[in-house]
Amino acid sequence: MAAQVEQTLIDSTPISPIRPNHVRQNSLEKHLQTRPNPQELKDRHILLDINAAPALQSVAHDLERQRATDSLKKGLERRPHREDLVERHILPDSTAAPAIQGHQKELEMRMRADSLNEKISHRPKPEDLIKQGVLHEDPTSPVETYEEKMEDEYAKREGGA
Repeated sequence: MAAQVEQTLIDSTPISPIRPNHVRQNSLEKHLQTRPNPQELKDRHILLDINAAPALQSVAHDLERQRATDSLKKGLERRPHREDLVERHILPDSTAAPAIQGHQKELEMRMRADSLNEKISHRPKPEDLIKQGVLHEDPTSPVETYEEKMEDEYAKREGGA
């Protein structure tokens, strides 16, 4: 009875399951049906799109690659230097890492705003400038002056004044 219990506990299935032939054939047929056509492979640059003899295809591919390399080299030679791009305000004048350049620019703008606010807070009042003779007292308000100038401009355009 012990021998009979040992036989029922032993697993006799193979390590790699063997599929029947018809399953493999069906799988192959499915893959063949979904296989991309040659034009799709050419579009994805898997097949070469050259109408040359197979012996010349690799040479043609190498020549095309060399032509592209030469074109890139010429473009890089004509490329402006970094200093020129900084002068033309195309590149930022910063040696900071690109990841923190935005923060650097924001900080510079805030510092400039703080500096301007500080200067504005210390500027003299108009009354003081009038007393010093820098400004002249104008009896008309800026709104009245603006309205008068607008009326004059309209009159000129209509052929009046």
